[in-house]
Amino acid sequence: MKSFIRLLLVISLFSSCKNNPTTISSFEGKRIPIDSQLSEDEEINDFIAPYKQNLDKTMDSVLAYNPKLLTKSDGDLNTAIGNFMADAVMEQANPVFQSRTGKEIDFVLLNNGGIRAQLPSGGLTMKKIYELMPFENEIVIVELTGKDVKDMLQYLSKAKTAHPVSGIELRADRNYKIYKASIDGQPIDENKHYFVATSDYLQQGGDNMNFFANPVEVYSVDYKIRNALIDYLKKTDTLRARIDNRYIRE
Repeated sequence: MKSFIRLLLVISLFSSCKNNPTTISSFEGKRIPIDSQLSEDEEINDFIAPYKQNLDKTMDSVLAYNPKLLTKSDGDLNTAIGNFMADAVMEQANPVFQSRTGKEIDFVLLNNGGIRAQLPSGGLTMKKIYELMPFENEIVIVELTGKDVKDMLQYLSKAKTAHPVSGIELRADRNYKIYKASIDGQPIDENKHYFVATSDYLQQGGDNMNFFANPVEVYSVDYKIRNALIDYLKKTDTLRARIDNRYIRE
């Protein structure tokens, strides 16, 4: 008898819920600015403390030693910091590309605007590399015709900017017009295809680099530029970045 009564109560409960669905009739909200006026919540602080401690430890870890301050304004058409970034992309991405395709990267082109911070002298921490490259840009390898590469030279002549390059030598006259370009010691051949490592941002038209707009092919190496810089520094004791003759104005 008791079991029968309990069964009736359960049926009555479900029947009641079905006939009276809960609905939201109204709600209120307000904007809470996240600034110094907002007091800390001790309960949340205690909850995130171990995660923050671990994150700080990772971000403060030293990757390599840098003997001197590096900035993106210390050169005319190439800078030590830009050369470091382009060389790191070449060294880290080329083995991946070669393994997947059997081909090699011919040269690297990044953008001066992508250099978002300077690198101080002393120990280079993970945090400094995140400041240098805060974006999630991926490295892509773009297959271009020789004509596209010559369009790139016209773009660089007009830009008059130290866009980071590696694997290519460029000579410009006093008006920044590039009159000579060579890859592996050879002039640009319009009948050849070239494999250019760059960022997915630039390949998609960033900084008006429209010569990337209609590539023969685009290859992914599943490698972020920031991660390439970090991996390069992890195997480097002392960073030897310097301004050289890869892109100069005579």
